[in-house]
Amino acid sequence: MASFSVVNNIGSVNAQSKLYETNIGLARTLARLSSGLRINQSGDDAAGLAVANRFRTDVAILTVGVRNANDGLSTLQIADGALDNISRLLDRAATLATQAASGAFTGDRNVLNEEFANVLSEIDREAGLATLTAATSYSIYISNDGSNGTVSVSFGAADSTALSVNGLSITSQAGAQAAITSITAAVTALGSVQGSVGSSQNRLMFAITIAQSQIVNKTAAQSRIRDANIAEESANLTRYNILTQSGLASLAQANQTAAAVLSLLR
Repeated sequence: MASFSVVNNIGSVNAQSKLYETNIGLARTLARLSSGLRINQSGDDAAGLAVANRFRTDVAILTVGVRNANDGLSTLQIADGALDNISRLLDRAATLATQAASGAFTGDRNVLNEEFANVLSEIDREAGLATLTAATSYSIYISNDGSNGTVSVSFGAADSTALSVNGLSITSQAGAQAAITSITAAVTALGSVQGSVGSSQNRLMFAITIAQSQIVNKTAAQSRIRDANIAEESANLTRYNILTQSGLASLAQANQTAAAVLSLLR
């Protein structure tokens, strides 16, 4: 047997409850559509948010790591340019020493030695500009992957002292011949330094490439977790709008049903 009550309107309470749930879903959908994010607060997906935040942190570290690697690459390029000049200066020193080493030379070896000394001074100056006056060793931090996250760089010095050409003189034939031997050895030593710088450059370029690839992949992974599916949320918006309208209509109907009970008292 049906009962009628004006104290508790169960239909109205039920309609209000469903309308409240609909409004929560509508608010969440509007937040996702306006922000473009599926997760706007921890309650949306606490576990997913923790994973997405980790990816975001990794991307931030890798982005700066790529900048660090590019800075290191620029430093090595400066050193490489100086080494190339020093190589040319050694060529000039060898040319002057070869002229002075000939017994048939009829010119003034003192004039050749003056330029020779200037060449050695220029080697020291350029080595100083490129910080090549002492052996260099440092590590470049690229990512938080422990020992795999850093790239070590090391190369030797390339000034006249390190190349064992300081103090040479070509004022005599014997001195010039000795200078040629020293310069030949210096060219070999310089090649070793150039090889270390070149291999470090190549290693950093490969490190930059893999770091950029990681940035892309980790950003994509973060996007899959955090970003909203706009097509899905648009469909949800339509659904919640319809449910809101039908819920309001149901609530109005439930209230009217309670009011109809008063007709029994007339």
